[in-house]
Amino acid sequence: MNGVAHYQSCFNDLVGTDELLSLRQKAIEHFTDAGFPTTKDEEWAFTNIAPLTRVDFELAASTNAPTVLDDYRYGLNGLVFVDGHFARAHSHLNGLSAGVRVERLGDAIASNGDLVSDSLGQAAATENEAFTALNTAFLQDGAVVYLPRGAVVEQPIHLLFVSTGQRANVISHPRILVVAEANTQATIVESYVGLESEPYLTNSVSEFFVGPNAVLDHYRVQRESAAAFHIAATHVREERAAQFRSTAITLGGRLTRHHVHTALEGEGVDSTLNGLYIEDGAQHVDNHTLIEHAQPHCQSHEFYKGILGGRATGVFRGKIHVHQAAQKTDAYQANQNLLLSETAQINTKPQLEIYADDVKCSHGATIGQLDEDALFYLRSRGIGHQEAVRVLTRAFAGEVLDRVRVPALKNQLDQLVDHRLNQAAAGIAS
Repeated sequence: MNGVAHYQSCFNDLVGTDELLSLRQKAIEHFTDAGFPTTKDEEWAFTNIAPLTRVDFELAASTNAPTVLDDYRYGLNGLVFVDGHFARAHSHLNGLSAGVRVERLGDAIASNGDLVSDSLGQAAATENEAFTALNTAFLQDGAVVYLPRGAVVEQPIHLLFVSTGQRANVISHPRILVVAEANTQATIVESYVGLESEPYLTNSVSEFFVGPNAVLDHYRVQRESAAAFHIAATHVREERAAQFRSTAITLGGRLTRHHVHTALEGEGVDSTLNGLYIEDGAQHVDNHTLIEHAQPHCQSHEFYKGILGGRATGVFRGKIHVHQAAQKTDAYQANQNLLLSETAQINTKPQLEIYADDVKCSHGATIGQLDEDALFYLRSRGIGHQEAVRVLTRAFAGEVLDRVRVPALKNQLDQLVDHRLNQAAAGIAS
């Protein structure tokens, strides 16, 4: 994948303000300097992207939206993007508070250019981040959510990105910018769907700015096709007394990597990262998280769970970094993994890096298989082996699913997870 040559060949087709063009130019320069990561890079030691870099991806062209979109809306309204392009006819928003703006990036630049230029690219750095640099270099379409001071949005805002898979070896670069000013409240649902089995790459970047006393709930659902590559970065900045709660559900993709970096930049922040990943076959999933405690009296809670079957491989690497100024930090991190086969593998490394002396921090990780005693107990009650496996794995996943606070979303996630776990249970010999 020759990102530089491809970028330069279509640079003249990209439009935007002078600031946006400058941002793109710096990003491609950073990509040229850094290049793609390899397994020699510590952050990518267990995720080999060589198969991805050997593909000559082309930018996805604008296509007609499929007629099955309702199957992926979760009953929610919002913006829809198809193969990286805004689908205005399929985007619906109702009941927004006065001053709240939910719009495509180009429209946001035209209507509120200062907001975009002041925020875009400020949380998601492109230095030494190849895929973030590529996303920024090709930045053209995306979603912007702006919540003015005191705004409360009752209904969840859904940002849906659909890859049709009508052509092989295409790439899209979804971009999300969310700016929540002081004392705002909202729920953002960010979801990715693949419809066909042709290989493609989704390279997404999301930036969240959570203002003082703002409360932002975030859900991220990844349901790419089995042949897809999905690389993602989520960057969050949280100000004084902000509350940011994020839950990431990963169910698809041939190779998935999601990097989350949240910076607690004000006192009294309460930040939560939850995750659930279910992989089978030869899938690979990589979750990297970094929680930076930069100010005192903050809390962070991180809880990731994984279920891997077949020859699936997984990576979890989570770091809590407590700066010297961040006294009275209360941080917790846990990663629990369930392996359903002898060939499934997980590499997990929770980390604490603490430079303050008055803190309460803990972390841990577990890797195991289904409890034989629990299986025996269920079998002794007349429950078949496959159903017993499904019951136990569903209970394991339920600890994360039960934290989803949007009923319509939770109901469909329950069904999706049940379907995946039924498939996994069927693959285990009785």
